[in-house]
Amino acid sequence: MNEESSGCYKQKFYGIRSHQCTQMTPAAVACDQKCVYCWRANEMFSGKQDLMEYAKDDPVDIVQGSIEGHLRKLSGFGGNPKIDKQKFTESKTVRHFAISLTGEPTLYQGLPGMLRELRSRKISSFLVTNGLHPEMVERLRDEDSLPTQLYMSLDAPDEDTWKKIDIPLIPNFWDKIKGTLKLMDGLKTRKVLRMTVVKGWNDFDVSGYAELIRLAGEQVMIEVKSYMHLGPARKRLSKENMLSYDEVLDFSNRLAAELGWKIIDEAPNSLIALVAEEDWDGRVMDFGDPLTGHLDPSFSC
Repeated sequence: MNEESSGCYKQKFYGIRSHQCTQMTPAAVACDQKCVYCWRANEMFSGKQDLMEYAKDDPVDIVQGSIEGHLRKLSGFGGNPKIDKQKFTESKTVRHFAISLTGEPTLYQGLPGMLRELRSRKISSFLVTNGLHPEMVERLRDEDSLPTQLYMSLDAPDEDTWKKIDIPLIPNFWDKIKGTLKLMDGLKTRKVLRMTVVKGWNDFDVSGYAELIRLAGEQVMIEVKSYMHLGPARKRLSKENMLSYDEVLDFSNRLAAELGWKIIDEAPNSLIALVAEEDWDGRVMDFGDPLTGHLDPSFSC
């Protein structure tokens, strides 16, 4: 909300107003991967789905509690002279949920109801999954609960590299990954494959990546983003594992050439480029008035 801030790269790429976005998770301590680049303290993750037995909270309660937490975090900002007063006022009206804070959200069995609750409140939803639970993606599709935008992490071009960098904690992870990618082809919502590129770990074999990307169909966008040396990830990797922006562009261009696609947007400060087959007018969504408008839930990409 600083007067000089341009917001998160998702604002530039997709139209999400950063100051009106609640970042949260319904699965705080449950994930079935221990990705080396993760800036969370993922040492607690065991991969056992019974960790989610604690998560009996009602989806409505989770949504309401997350909004209340968002509002509590704003306390005190109003007195900061560097704050954009209009954005501060708007920030009290939550318009977006980024369901990606920590853990694996698709382990929460009430996820379809939570996404429907957000839709009923005219709040857009951006769900990030590690791809290990295609059965939940099927539920979201079949129960009319798809998010506004579905992200899947795509961190390796082959099974062995995935095992090294993402450290999956279930035995049949590769079949699950490919199953989720195939499900994405045909889903009637916006779809993004998010690649976190770690120098020396997974910055190779664009043809392998392209083969996996093709499973998800043509109506998908690719985020190519450098690893960021933050949080507990600093104990697992070094700053030298980050890519420069020139290296991000080089990798993105090689991937785009392999697919016959192109870079459609860039955010150099965030070390990220957006790749797609073609750009289109609705890629940056128009959510209307910050306080009263909303995205038509019937839209498609």
